[in-house]
Amino acid sequence: MSTKIDETITFECETGNYHTFCPISCVSWLYQKIEDSFFLVVGTKTCGYFLQNALGVMIFAEPRYAMAELEEGDISAHLNDYEELKTLCIRIRKDRDPSVIIWIGTCTTEIIKMDLEGMAPKLEYEIGVPILVARANGLDYAFTQGEDTVLAVMAHRCPEQEFPIGESKETKTKTKLFPFPLLKEKKLVEYANHPPLVIFGSLPSNLVSQLDTELRRQFIKVSGWLPAQRYADLPSLGDGVYVCGVNPFLSRTATTLIRRKKCELIVAPFPIGPDGTRAWIERICPVFGIEAQSLEEREERIWESLKDYLDLVRGKSVFFMGDNLLEISLARFLIRCGMIVYEIGIPYMDKRYQAAELALLKDTCIRMCIPIPRIVEKPDNSNQIRRMRELQPDLAITGMAHANPLGARGIGTKWSVEFTFAQIHGFANARDVLELVTRPLRRNENLDNLDRTTLVRNNNEFYTSTPR
Repeated sequence: MSTKIDETITFECETGNYHTFCPISCVSWLYQKIEDSFFLVVGTKTCGYFLQNALGVMIFAEPRYAMAELEEGDISAHLNDYEELKTLCIRIRKDRDPSVIIWIGTCTTEIIKMDLEGMAPKLEYEIGVPILVARANGLDYAFTQGEDTVLAVMAHRCPEQEFPIGESKETKTKTKLFPFPLLKEKKLVEYANHPPLVIFGSLPSNLVSQLDTELRRQFIKVSGWLPAQRYADLPSLGDGVYVCGVNPFLSRTATTLIRRKKCELIVAPFPIGPDGTRAWIERICPVFGIEAQSLEEREERIWESLKDYLDLVRGKSVFFMGDNLLEISLARFLIRCGMIVYEIGIPYMDKRYQAAELALLKDTCIRMCIPIPRIVEKPDNSNQIRRMRELQPDLAITGMAHANPLGARGIGTKWSVEFTFAQIHGFANARDVLELVTRPLRRNENLDNLDRTTLVRNNNEFYTSTPR
């Protein structure tokens, strides 16, 4: 089945299985981001083994997450789930004193119909600690959607935005329709007068500071981030608040913010690569009546600093098998770097949430004078491998399961999960993206040079040792 969007971008849908990590892996970065939280994963031994291997934290480090292991008695309903969870949560409150406990429901809790949402409010009232329930299980399309589920649940706990006394509904509506003009006396005023802006998506603190600084240079103030570093600092949301995402896998959070919290979503490309970061800022500024300044010069400086990497990737081909929902943004950036993208496999595509990113992908392909790559949703890996045999790409960005088999067939590979944990957002981190991409290309090139050197050495030894 295939459909065409404005006769340029072709979407195809296959019926492949989801070859991805379990979404409970979101615990590995969210417990570090929300510093006063505690994550309790409710699942089986398999979930515990996965977390132990994926996170690799020593016992003595006392991380802020744990497993509530389901036993046969839980599954057969012979034990009281509420009392078991109450005992664990009381112990967590005593030992760690978190500001919020987040229950992560797994596949097993779905199968046995465990009523976590029903138990959480009662237990929250008893122990006096907020308890959130997020169903981050293997029924999702990609492991990054675990964060999407947690943020969507957390959005419901954000306080309501309070406007100054005397400001009516009409005033807020006028603010939306007629944004405040850019102030002339910029040196005297740090920020323009604009409605609240909240950014959603979990990023390390240094990246948050970088993006805050980029918007501050345009005299835009970020009212808050979802998630915040501390649960008590969750941003205020409501009618009149503008929100914008930084990651392409947060469509569920965006829907919650629009429908439940009545926020205004700024649909923008994602700040990955200098081109994406510039487009992200340029899409936010006009919403508040602000003219973006100096972005073109800043982007050109970044491209100039990447020249050594661009020389390595220019003309190389790449094939995305699909794993973490970052594929469209990464493909767009690599095309801008001069690479040829044969195919973009992606487990799931929300065309409304990624509309601006898709438009930027189209514009980038036109600018670089190359065909727009095919986008395959829910790809069948067997079909992909057959296509890769025909195309013979220089690099495949794939899940861990396929990396070694493809490498044995002479195709350079890069684990897609590395882009999830690397710092790839903003102007300054474009070099880190290219470092990940070029590492297998340089390794293969070094191996080829080594093979040629060995061959020449062997030939020289043959000729010098052969009697004449």
